[in-house]
Amino acid sequence: MTAESDGPEDRLRRFATIWSRAVFPVTSTSLTRLEFEVQLLPLARRLSDALLARTFEAAEGQAVGAALVEAHCTDPEALSRALDCVDAYLVLYCGEDGPQEALRTRSARLQHAMAAGFAQALRERTLAEQEAISRAALNARSLVAEALHASEARFRAVFEGAAIGIGIADLEGNILQVNGALLRMFGGSEQSMRGRRVQEWTHPDDAPQVWPLYEELVRGEREHYHVEKAFYRPDGTALWTNLTVSLLRDADGTPQYQLALMEDTTERRLLNLRLRYEATHDALTGLPNRTLFFERLEKALSAGEGQRFGLCYLDLDGFKTINDSLGHAAGDRLLVEVADRLQSCATASGEMVARLGGDEFVALTTGPDTEREVDELAGRIMNALVTPISIDGRDLTVRGSIGVVEGPAGERGPAEVLRSADITMYRAKSAGGNRFELADPEADARAITRHGLTTALPTALERGEFFIEYQPLVHLGDGSVRGAEALVRWLHPQHGVLGPDQFIPLAEHTGLIVPLGRWVLEQSVRQARLWQERHADAGSLRINVNLSPCQLTHPGLVQDTVDILERSGLDPDGLCLEVTESALIGADDDLLKPLRRLAEMGVDIALDDFGTGYSNLANLRRLPVSVLKLDRSFTQSMQQFPADPTDLKIVEGIVTLAHSLDLAVTVEGVETGAQAEQLRILGCDTAQGWYYARPGPPDRLHDLALVDATS
Repeated sequence: MTAESDGPEDRLRRFATIWSRAVFPVTSTSLTRLEFEVQLLPLARRLSDALLARTFEAAEGQAVGAALVEAHCTDPEALSRALDCVDAYLVLYCGEDGPQEALRTRSARLQHAMAAGFAQALRERTLAEQEAISRAALNARSLVAEALHASEARFRAVFEGAAIGIGIADLEGNILQVNGALLRMFGGSEQSMRGRRVQEWTHPDDAPQVWPLYEELVRGEREHYHVEKAFYRPDGTALWTNLTVSLLRDADGTPQYQLALMEDTTERRLLNLRLRYEATHDALTGLPNRTLFFERLEKALSAGEGQRFGLCYLDLDGFKTINDSLGHAAGDRLLVEVADRLQSCATASGEMVARLGGDEFVALTTGPDTEREVDELAGRIMNALVTPISIDGRDLTVRGSIGVVEGPAGERGPAEVLRSADITMYRAKSAGGNRFELADPEADARAITRHGLTTALPTALERGEFFIEYQPLVHLGDGSVRGAEALVRWLHPQHGVLGPDQFIPLAEHTGLIVPLGRWVLEQSVRQARLWQERHADAGSLRINVNLSPCQLTHPGLVQDTVDILERSGLDPDGLCLEVTESALIGADDDLLKPLRRLAEMGVDIALDDFGTGYSNLANLRRLPVSVLKLDRSFTQSMQQFPADPTDLKIVEGIVTLAHSLDLAVTVEGVETGAQAEQLRILGCDTAQGWYYARPGPPDRLHDLALVDATS
């Protein structure tokens, strides 16, 4: 019978059986294997439940790891076999019919949680054992002292029967006696041990305080000390121990011997090193991960005077396309190959490569001359990506964008450096990718400012930080004020008054342009109605409001406009909505439908920035527009005399075409009287610009309209 044909409980028991057979041979327990299997069954059930749970709970895997320690599975081989068993069989027997890739990812995370729980429980058990050893050391010191004074037989019983290594030396460091446990730890003979001196047992990994503590003890200034210390075995391998050394005094209190008690912690240390490696290295590529990279970066940034650092922040261009088209397995193989190539680029002293996550990698170089070295490192990385990578028989061309940051140590923190590198990398990507860019403090400041404005936008509208200025629209024939264009401004608490070019693109990117545009429309329409109420001659004033491309595609555009007009009491012909020409290039009927409905209601539609979108003039007939707003680039030369004949012909042609289609022509950017007169002669209908008035508060426009009405 296969695992698929068994019931869930049968498959769970089979998984527990496999687990017990794998781990039992390396477990210190008095249970039989079948009894041990019964003990593992609840743990298997917890893993199964955690695998299939709606949300991942790392605590379940940690609890299973801790339970293994409680079951005396403390040998590192027991953990390794348990993790291998979970990796190979948990999804097979307990995964039911769930998505395999997601289940394997969940299984891998459970394994990491088990390892973490195992390590934590083992550490707590070790601390408890160390405390017991300390008590045993004190007891042993007392017992040994009494044995030396009272009975050699009693001393020998304690000395030889101890489970930990014990050695006795005189105050000159000559080893006098060692017990069997100590001999087994070192793997040497008693004769070879007794012929040595304590001072010979130095090791390169000795902590700085080890030997000063020893000297204080043999001088009688200290009763005992406890350290972690490494020793060399006769075969050259390292023996790591928890070492407690105590001073033995005679009946008169005079120092006479030193007593050493040792616990072998080599296997435990190796396990901790393995867990440390897994916690600081990327599981897919084997490169250092974000945690280890930040440790190295922080160390580099806190180096002494004269030291510098260089950082390359790499993001692969178009990696998502590879994942979407070839699958995540192919994407993983690509990342492994890229990691190998990057590793070969950073082989010099002071250089490292790490994977931050996804397709983002960093390379770090340190030393006194990183200004030159970081450029060379970035160049090597770009060259390493030139050769295509073969995945599943396909040669994939890999491109990357790199942000480079270089500078002296001690001036910036890790987060600031990485943020600058990230900003610079995106600048390289925006410039077309497949290149590296050097960090620019001014560009960083602009990017940070943009980010700050983006995050402040939502609350700015709620706090009423936006206001509207109005620029009059003047009839070129008689000079009368025919209306105004509403221009939104942001009174920022820190940056002062910001123009629309500084925040409208951010609002479009975040989607806030829809509520902001609705607010501008409502305020502008209400203001137009107030003008009409304050002066009867202002009844013909029309308000122009800009629409962004995002607003055009919003399903509530027509209804919002209708509601605003009805609430304010403004007739539809008092409103003109301005849409940029580029937004309507190639527009289909679905996009034009809302504009047509508004035009049918009587709302004017103006084609803004006309002449910059390279649209087909014949398409004007299918657009529901009634006004062309000519871009100022066509009329700038008219500020000079004589005007450019080519510009005059272009404007004259556009005006003729517009009038033949029953379209009015408005000109932006009029700054001189000569320019206004020339545009009047060419037949333009209305104009706006600083020649007439700069954008200002609504009362100023009302005053202009009154002056025009009285004149």
